[in-house]
Amino acid sequence: MKDELTRQDEMSLAGAALRGAPWKAATVAGGAVAATSFGLGAISGSADLTWAMTVGIGLFALIAAIGSVSKPNVGDRVTRQARLWAQRHPWKFSLYPALGAAALMYPVQLIVDGEGVFGAALDALQGGVLVYLITAIVALAFRGRGQSSLPPGR
Repeated sequence: MKDELTRQDEMSLAGAALRGAPWKAATVAGGAVAATSFGLGAISGSADLTWAMTVGIGLFALIAAIGSVSKPNVGDRVTRQARLWAQRHPWKFSLYPALGAAALMYPVQLIVDGEGVFGAALDALQGGVLVYLITAIVALAFRGRGQSSLPPGR
């Protein structure tokens, strides 16, 4: 019998880790950055709604993902275990917030920016990759927060 997790198990663990994410803070920060970016662009005469919205979506995904792994000992037992898994496997965990961000960025690129199907997909993929890398690197930095001071088995 193998102890490896299936892709579905990993997705469930990532979802459980994100269950207690700071969604309100992520929404407020993402919206505020998007509005500020568009507003400053409007003042300078180079307003770009697509850029503002994708930056807001990216920040929203980053705050939610990083906030969920930053406090691994908060939440119920399942959430804590999922967050510890996320800290031990930051590259696997980061894939899911990145896919979510890319899925949110795609319609913005397609409809608001008016790009074609493939151009919008490429731009959304680039934004997702950026979210993936930043989330994984920060989750790596938080690895030590989930470890106890006692040796294993105690």
